[in-house]
Amino acid sequence: MPRTVGVRELKNQASRVIRRVSEEMVEYVVTVRGEPVALLRPLTKEEVQRLLHAEVEESLAEMKALAQQVADAWVSDRTGVQLVADQRR
Repeated sequence: MPRTVGVRELKNQASRVIRRVSEEMVEYVVTVRGEPVALLRPLTKEEVQRLLHAEVEESLAEMKALAQQVADAWVSDRTGVQLVADQRR
């Protein structure tokens, strides 16, 4: 059975609560005025991997969108690679 922690206590004791969640695998039901509003629990290794993968995918999508913006705005007859090579000479 998960333990209960009020939002005010969570605010004042966040480090202690998070440490217990991560080190002791304790779950907490967070309450506001006695009503449950959230569940604070440790992540599984699979969940951590899924979150990291989602973050990487989001970053790649942002880079692809930026690359498309650059390509759409490109006005030179020469490629970016050619221009950089010219600067290195």
